[in-house]
Amino acid sequence: MNIKQHTIKKAVQLSGVGLHTGVPATMTFLPAKPNHGIKFQRVDIEGQPTVDADVDNVVDLSRGTTIEQSGARIHTVEHTLAAIVGLQIDNVLIQLDGPEPPIMDGSSIKFVEALQEAGLEEQDAFRNYYEIDESIIHRESDKDIELAAMPLNDYRLTVMVDYNSSVLGSQHASITHISQFASEIASCRTFCFLHELEMLHKQNLIQGGTLNNAIVIVDRVVADNELDYLAKLFNQPKVEIRKEGILNNVELRYRNEPARHKLLDLVGDLALVGRPIKAQILAARPGHAANIAFAKKIKRQIEAKKKDSRIPDYNPKLPSLLDINQIGQMLPHRYPFRLVDKIFYLDDTSVAGIKNVTINEPFFQGHFPGNPVMPGVLQIEAMAQTGGILVLSTVPDPENYWAYLIAIESCRFKKMVLPGDTVVFKCTLTHPIRRGIAKMQGQAFVGDNLVCEAVLSASIVRKDEK
Repeated sequence: MNIKQHTIKKAVQLSGVGLHTGVPATMTFLPAKPNHGIKFQRVDIEGQPTVDADVDNVVDLSRGTTIEQSGARIHTVEHTLAAIVGLQIDNVLIQLDGPEPPIMDGSSIKFVEALQEAGLEEQDAFRNYYEIDESIIHRESDKDIELAAMPLNDYRLTVMVDYNSSVLGSQHASITHISQFASEIASCRTFCFLHELEMLHKQNLIQGGTLNNAIVIVDRVVADNELDYLAKLFNQPKVEIRKEGILNNVELRYRNEPARHKLLDLVGDLALVGRPIKAQILAARPGHAANIAFAKKIKRQIEAKKKDSRIPDYNPKLPSLLDINQIGQMLPHRYPFRLVDKIFYLDDTSVAGIKNVTINEPFFQGHFPGNPVMPGVLQIEAMAQTGGILVLSTVPDPENYWAYLIAIESCRFKKMVLPGDTVVFKCTLTHPIRRGIAKMQGQAFVGDNLVCEAVLSASIVRKDEK
């Protein structure tokens, strides 16, 4: 699985009708910045509101997953989301000029192909995985539905379906790595049983459904007059049923295509958790309602275990965004004043780095002999150097600029910093940078403890203008 976040290199567009609304729409995938996430935007509505791909925005589960936010509703998002997750894309804006993504052929393959055509681009931010550390179970005993997420340092999914049908029987599908999605799952089409068609039409669903974008499974004897009715329903001159029980002799792409499509739906629905997941997912007879209930259960666990949101999530197992040599190329400081060892987070408005404090630091030789405590002024200096990386990252040629600390306000020291501590520094812009002046809220943490904080102002100046 990818370590860093990804977006697409360029915009790409598809058009078609929505499966349930039957409304034509053009959908445009656009690149997005790190930590943007997956968002939809209704460009046909006044104000062009956006809708976060978030399970708490789900408002309807009638044969698909519908989300809504700020007065904008997006129907049937699961096939689109499955393609994005299957390609391990983290940041994308999906613009729609209608209420529903095009159904295309009823699978995710057209979305996958379009995104692959756009190309993927690695970004300078780590993926914010949620690793399942204890089993999460969702059961609906009356429907014999069960979904489970179990600890695994990967993302694997297995789905079992059983429709008590002589045509389908019991089926299962699985992928052992999310990279298999594009080749093994993405082309599997949505399906329904013949006996569901009239009910769905009465509910004003599948208005855009045709025999080219859905598999209709016939699990009973059908009279000739009903075939005529179905031909009219699907605007076809004639429909037939082959002995396998698939309407109009549609060929399955896989013997277990229905089970594979259920896995596709599960991938798309679980995208609404809002973070990439590391887990083994097992699902027996899943459907959208159960998938969303399961996704909410996972999100609630994430929220329950989320520590103080101020504290950056530092994982020492991951590589640096900027290592000590790259930091040295941006900042002029040298021994003994290089006080930041690693930058592990950086976006347009915030930065986070670490300082490993050891007894070998030169300042311990003369500061509080016999009682080694990191000087507060050096904690602020390390914080300022971290903020300097943020300020310098806003220009295309940081090697040609100096970043000067020009003000310190509201400085507080909360706890002592001792040898053996790893200090995590975080600086966040409080206002946009104007006329080369940046104002930042700086914080330093050891574990879950805030050890110092200050409001820092810095000036960025071209070296040839000094």
